Amino acid sequence: MKLEGLRVVDLSVFLPGPYLTMTLADHGAQVLKIEPPGGDPGREIGPRVDGETVFFRNINRGKDSLVIDLKDPAGRERLLKLCDEADVVVETFRPGVVQRLGVDYETVSARNPGIVYCSISAFGQDGPYRDRPAHDLAVEALGGAIAINEGQDGAPAIPGIPAADMLSSLQGLSGVLMALLRRERTGRGDYVDMSMHDAVLAAYPNVVGPVFAHGRDPVPKHERSMGGSAFYRIYATADGRHIVLGGQEAKFVRNLLSELQRPDLSALCEAGPGPHQAPVIAFLSEVFARCSQAEWIDWFAGRDICFAPVKRVSEAFEDPQALHRGMVLGEGATRQIGPAIKFRHEPARPRLGVPRLPAEAAPEKSGVGA
Repeated sequence: MKLEGLRVVDLSVFLPGPYLTMTLADHGAQVLKIEPPGGDPGREIGPRVDGETVFFRNINRGKDSLVIDLKDPAGRERLLKLCDEADVVVETFRPGVVQRLGVDYETVSARNPGIVYCSISAFGQDGPYRDRPAHDLAVEALGGAIAINEGQDGAPAIPGIPAADMLSSLQGLSGVLMALLRRERTGRGDYVDMSMHDAVLAAYPNVVGPVFAHGRDPVPKHERSMGGSAFYRIYATADGRHIVLGGQEAKFVRNLLSELQRPDLSALCEAGPGPHQAPVIAFLSEVFARCSQAEWIDWFAGRDICFAPVKRVSEAFEDPQALHRGMVLGEGATRQIGPAIKFRHEPARPRLGVPRLPAEAAPEKSGVGA
């Protein structure tokens, strides 16, 4: 496997860090999860099956766990010895905490120059917001993501996916792997300062055009990817469900409007997004409201139009494409989300076991993940 032999010390809790380290474990890394007395708070978040929460299971599989009280000098020294043998350390404490505990990058790298040390925090290790407490929603709010996640009523809504958490996790993963690759040549590790806020801002290439080019905020109901295009939009169906049109290329526009006997509306769509597309939106809204979602699925089959039904989450994980791609592991209530990274050679081999919370006074073992 790609990461076989890689040793990881995981000091992270909640979502971004544990997802990063689980991804490493899925591809062969040996991950030792260091938990405080009482355990990772994720062990108590959400529905529980067979003694473990679904949330914890889906971001901590394949790891070993060890309880260490880092406020205890003996615990600190125990951790540093584990870091001496490690390749990667991931932590998600608030900035300054690892320095107070004496397990910061400077301390660890002085003993192990090859260490790749990744800190994930809300706003990074410097700047005016450095010490500000925040989780995903607050970071998305400060990063502008909530303002553009606007419903038809014009009010912002909470996004259904924790974008700041997941984007920072994946950006952090990229940083760790880049640092490991560079270490192959130099022998030295590096420090990855991953800000959730930075990760949100970095996700705006298709959003920031009005801001940079015209000095104005995006108007979601007018923008190309937020509802200002008739062919990039959500529509209600007769049964109270929804479908989307998800492609604005001229061929998709012409194909659908010709099928619906309104080719005259194509020119409005081809003129770009904006209020002038209102007649097309009104027409399509009326048409799609005539039939059920299932009927539209059948109608669109075989037609070259970028269309999709809006599936519920339960339906998404029962979808034949998701099942074919191995995105569901196991069966029943203990199912887990499969790894998204697919290799032709040495594919992921997730170990579905979840580390039990060991007793704080468990006998010490030597080696990372021993």
